[in-house]
Amino acid sequence: MVNETPYHNIQGDVGSFRLPYRKWRELLFVGAMVRRGEHYERDPLRPLPKFSNPEFFAAGVRLRAHRQADWIFLERVEEVD
Repeated sequence: MVNETPYHNIQGDVGSFRLPYRKWRELLFVGAMVRRGEHYERDPLRPLPKFSNPEFFAAGVRLRAHRQADWIFLERVEEVD
C-alpha cells in the first residue's frame, strides 16, 4: 500500500511544527538539514526524503530544534541572508 500523505507525521504549520525523532535523524543523516551554530538550515544541494514537505524545510530559513521524548519540535527563527 502506498502512503499518499508521506509527511502526515509532521504536525503543525510552517512556522512551528513537530515530527518523529527518527524522521529528524534521517534528515540529518542524508545531509538535508545541517547545524549552523544553535540552529539548523536546509542544504538545498541535498534531496529531501519523500516524507518531507518542502514547505516545512524551505531553503534560506533557520530552525530551532529541541527534542521531547520521541518528537522533535522545530520553530522558524529567521530568514538567512
